[in-house]
Order: sequence, then structure tokens, then C-alpha cells
Amino acid sequence: MSQREVLLDILDRQALYPLFQPIIDLHQGNVIGYEGLIRGPTESALHFPLDLFRAAEDADLTVRLEMLCIYIVMTRFMETTLPGRLFVNISPFALLAGALSDPLLADFMDERSGLAGRVVFEITEGSPHMDNASVVAGLMRLRDRGFKIALDDLGEGFSSLRLWSDVRPDYVKLDKHFVTGIDKDPVKLQFVRSIGQIAKKSNAIIIAEGIEHRAEFLILKEMGICLGQGYFIGRPVIHPERVPSEAAQACLRDAVVSVASWSKTLLQHGRQARLLLNEVPTVTVATMSEDALKVLLVNPELNVLPVLDGKVPVGLLSRAMVDKFSHGYVRDLYSRKSCTFFMEKLPLIVDVEMSIIALSQLVLQQGQKRFADGFILVRDGVYAGVGSNFALMQEMTKIQIQEARYANPLTMLPGNVPINEQIEMLLSNSQRFCACYVDLDWFKPFNDMFGYGRGDELIKLTAKVLMNHADSGIDFVGHIGGDDFFVLFQSPDWELRCKAILREFDNVVQSYIQQENLGGDCYIAEDRRGHRAEYCFPTLSIGAVPVGRGQFTEHHEIAAATAEVKKAAKKILGSSLFVDQRETSIPQSRSLVAA
Repeated sequence: MSQREVLLDILDRQALYPLFQPIIDLHQGNVIGYEGLIRGPTESALHFPLDLFRAAEDADLTVRLEMLCIYIVMTRFMETTLPGRLFVNISPFALLAGALSDPLLADFMDERSGLAGRVVFEITEGSPHMDNASVVAGLMRLRDRGFKIALDDLGEGFSSLRLWSDVRPDYVKLDKHFVTGIDKDPVKLQFVRSIGQIAKKSNAIIIAEGIEHRAEFLILKEMGICLGQGYFIGRPVIHPERVPSEAAQACLRDAVVSVASWSKTLLQHGRQARLLLNEVPTVTVATMSEDALKVLLVNPELNVLPVLDGKVPVGLLSRAMVDKFSHGYVRDLYSRKSCTFFMEKLPLIVDVEMSIIALSQLVLQQGQKRFADGFILVRDGVYAGVGSNFALMQEMTKIQIQEARYANPLTMLPGNVPINEQIEMLLSNSQRFCACYVDLDWFKPFNDMFGYGRGDELIKLTAKVLMNHADSGIDFVGHIGGDDFFVLFQSPDWELRCKAILREFDNVVQSYIQQENLGGDCYIAEDRRGHRAEYCFPTLSIGAVPVGRGQFTEHHEIAAATAEVKKAAKKILGSSLFVDQRETSIPQSRSLVAA
């Protein structure tokens, strides 16, 4: 059978089956609805939707296929009595071609249907040649009939933002690209934050698609994104659960705070692009090239000249225009034509509220050739001014100097200020965690005997061991200074992690001693009074304070408590863990010596 014949057979037999993926409230944890997805026959070459819809497009059967998909999804949704809303995909092409008017869908589209008021139509990306006004009118008619509208895959295609502006959808689904790795990418973080601000102003609800990892879930939740879906929450299945996955429930139940909050805080409270704003002369798309040239000649300090269409920036003229007009034939040919002929048509345009860090990432992506052009700054889409990349470099240097004050230069782990900020964030979220003061024993005589180079190496090895056993998504490792570290565990198995740290540290030290030929179990060195004494090689002491809700009010109290139990841990021979259980106002401590 040809591919068209296979597809026709599937359509005639209605041999499609639906899957449902839950969409949850990222703050309350309840399932608010399901997205209905479609699959072809299991053994068919058209099983996956990409192959199925590509075949339909080749066979000019897209409208019929979409109509059948909607029918099957709605039918099964009603049969399974799933709660909440049903999110159904439809393309602009199928919408305008009347797919929803098919008699097969009449009962579901009726206002007396059991689905009345529960269906959300997700409008997918259309063709660049499609009449946008007709699509908007079609969506408005759906809304008048009581259906909700969602804009699907925001950021994926060309028309998303324009549709958002014209339709004002009830929901906006953020494309997976901007969700994946958001905890590690400041540009994605800034993009999602900006989208959240637009959504708030337009009364739209953001749905983050493609959440696959805990760190993504946590940071989106902390950013205030309302709804989410993805494998971390629940996979698309025929008979979906009515609650999110156990992993998602654990994040909600334990109120875990993402470690990425530290970098997020720096972005939120850091310097913003508006600090780089310069007001310069502008020209319009109607300005003749000769007149634009005069503006550049009259202002010799001007490197770029913005070109506006009304209040919206559309391009940049550079000083290179002066050189071009030095050739007589250029002046003769173009002096009376629009200056848009000479402008850069794709300048970098950013909002004044964008962070300096995110802006620097965008500038780097543009490459060296356009570095001299700088960028245009807008406020709510309206031209505000320009900024230079030289000024951006100066601000980045200031930020790097500021961050260096907050990070230890040897290990590059966050120092006292971010440690205290993270403690305060955990306390403000009423989060249970364990604060651990980690200290090297017998470090000073080792450093004096074998030199600061080997001492620094041991400190870096310690940092590596701590990072190896901390959960990078929710546990925070800081370096107070010297041989003192601080770990904030949100992992419920923190005690096992501490014991693993002690075991690995002892193994690492022994390997290092043998590799460097530093001797056996002990060595002889002078003490502070000049007397020769026998010392053990460094061990590790961990003073742990489990922190319950409402037990402490500020980071100073936790610092004092951990310092106390760290002293107790150091009194125990060898690498040791001392756990302080503060269930009353009078501390009751117990010690655990590492195996």
C-alpha cells in the first residue's frame, strides 16, 4: 500500500487512539486538565504524530485528519470521565477550513454538551502566508461560543507574539525550548520572566511545557509560573493518573527551594539594561538618505542612528554610511531614497528591564562583526534609546568584581553573602533543611609542613568531594574561607550523604598522600612553640543542625548553632559527623562517627 492508501485506511477505520498528559497547578499541585494527544496504529509507519501529519499534508488530508483527532480525543475524554479541562490542538488551516463544523463533532460543540465550558483549543503555528485577520476572527467566534483559547508553543514560530496581541488568549503555552535547562541558562530565565510579565498584564495564564527535571520544576514554580506539564509531572498515557507523579508531589509537599535561586536572585536584583540607555537623535523610515547623513555629520560623536517606524525601532544606521557617501556615485544614486536602504535591518533590540547578564549573552551570540553597532533599548515595545557594547563591557566588569567578592577565588564556590542569602531564602519558605558546618582537622600543620600549594590542593579536593555528594538541584555548597565549608541539604537523606562525604574524603586524602609520597599515617612537624610533634594527616569534621519549620528566624542563629556542633565534631577522633537535634529550647546532641 502507498502511504496515502495507508492513511486513508486509518481514517476510514478511525484507527487512531488518544493519550492524555496532565497539566497541573505548580503551586497547589492539583491537576487542572489534560492535553489530548494522538497516535496512529502501533505497528504502522504512521504511528507517531509527526509522520502522521506529514503524510496527511502530502495527501491533502490534513483537515480530515485533524477533525478525526479532535473527535477521538473528545470521545475518549468523556468515556474516561477525566476531571478538569481538555486541551485540544487545532491548526489555523483546519480552523479556517471548517474542521470544527463537521457533523461528527456537532454533539461536542453544542452548548449542552458534557464538555461545555471545559474545552481549550490550542492554536498551533500556521503558514507565514495565512491571513492573520481570518485566524483571529475564527478564534473570536470560538470564544463567543464558550470555548477557551490557548496559544501553543510560544517562541517556536514567527506569528506567536502577534497572535497573542490580537487574540488575548486565556492560556499561553511556553515552548519546551525555553524550559529545558532554564535553571542553568540566564537568557532563558530572563525570557520566561519577561513572558510572565506580559502574561500578567494581558490576563493570560502561562503553561510551561516539557518540564522533565526537578530543577526546572522548582525554578519555574519559584518564578511564579502558574501551570506546567511534562514527563516530570506525568507522561502521556491512555489512562492517566489524576494526581501528578510522586516526584512532583514530593517537590510540592516538601516545599523544596531550587539552588538556582542564588543565580536567579543575582539576576533579579542585579544591574539592568536601562543603566546603559543613551538618548540620541533618530530618523524615520521616511527620512531620505541625504538627510540621515547630515545628522551623522553634525554629530561626530554619534556611532549609530536609530531608524523608527512611528515609535517602533526597525533598524540602525552606522557611521559607515559616511564612508559610503564619500563615493560620488553613491550620493548620486541614493541621496533622495529612503535611509532604510543603508540600515541594519536586524539590530539587537532588548527591553530596558533585561538584566546585564542576559544582555551580554545575546551580544556574544551576535558575534564580533556587529559588536560596534551596540543595541536598541525599548520600553514595552516602544523606542527608548540605544546602548553601546563598550558600556556593557564596563558594567559586566563591575558585576564580575562584585560576584568575585561573593565567591571563594580558590574553589569558586559561593562565599558568606550567598550562603546567608540561601539560608534566609530557606527560612522564608519555611523549608526543612540541614545546615552543615564542614571543617578540615589538622590542616594548619599540614599546610605549614608541605606548603600552601599542597594545602590549596587539599581544599579543592574537599570542595570536589562535597559537590560529588550534594544534589546539584536542591543542595547548596558554600566555601566560608580557608578550610571551612558550609552545606545546606534539602535532600531528605542528608545523613547518608554526610557519611559518604567522610568516607570519600578519607579515601581521597590517602590516595593523595601516596601519590605525593608524603609518608605514612603520621608525620613530624614543629608546633607553634617550635616543639617537634607528631600529627595525623587531615580528617574532616561535620557539625550538622537539622532545621525545622519555625525553629530559627535568621541566618545568624543557624551560624551559631552549626559552629557549636562543629566544635563537638572536632573533639571526636578521625573524620566524624556530629548531629544536633534541637527539638526544644535546650539543645540535646548526639554524635555519629563515620564508619
